[in-house]
Amino acid sequence: MAYFEAINLSKVYKTPNGDAVIVKGFDLEIKKGEFVCVLGHSGCGKSTVLSMVAGLNEISDGNVLLDGTEIEGAGPDRGVVFQSPCLLPWMTTWDNVMLGINQVYYHATQEERNQIAEYYLTAVGLEDALHKRPDELSGGMRQRVGLARAFALSPKMLLLDEPFGMLDKLTKYELQQVLIELWNRERLTAMMITHDVDEAIYLSDRIVMMSNGPAADVGEIIDVKLERPRSREDVMKTKEYQEYREQALSFLNERVYLLDEKKEKQSA
Repeated sequence: MAYFEAINLSKVYKTPNGDAVIVKGFDLEIKKGEFVCVLGHSGCGKSTVLSMVAGLNEISDGNVLLDGTEIEGAGPDRGVVFQSPCLLPWMTTWDNVMLGINQVYYHATQEERNQIAEYYLTAVGLEDALHKRPDELSGGMRQRVGLARAFALSPKMLLLDEPFGMLDKLTKYELQQVLIELWNRERLTAMMITHDVDEAIYLSDRIVMMSNGPAADVGEIIDVKLERPRSREDVMKTKEYQEYREQALSFLNERVYLLDEKKEKQSA
């Protein structure tokens, strides 16, 4: 049974030159507790899909259902982690996480809310940075705050928009490990946007590859049948990893060829 459904999802922007169709007819079902990565070239509309699912961008056509209910606007049932953590600069690490906890767990005692914040901030490795403000944190540490903030809300669905795209490789690997360890504990239904093939294989149960824009939709889906929990080193040694990687890169390279062919025809 699908826990999440995107049905004929479309996004159209009005422009002086007519309608700009970014996404058209995007269909996707995700089971409860499944981790899905949406992969595609820059500009294909994958972040647009996530922003509509998050309720941060109006849906032009189609529906999004979560746990049997159609979503309307943003809500705490979806925890979002952006490429930039979007922390309030005048608040400490603790206060940035408590802001959401106080809204969602308003019925809990202050001690209970404090325990939730402490648990997740410790889980992401920030127990020594609770009272630091964002300008005192590295990029990786700020993203750890973003992960703690999202998981602390106990959302029905976790949405991640290229959360590690701006980090160096070593920090990215560290944060991928933090994410997957948290996810292994909580098993939240997750959708993550990425352009990194290796990241998608390591983290996900399925990889949803988007076609080129405009009017992008689901082009191909790869079922990643690697056992969990996973070790990066062990995963990369498997025959399956190489096969998944080759399949994904073949799809992406074909999209590049189609895009170049289209440009040549337009310029002819």
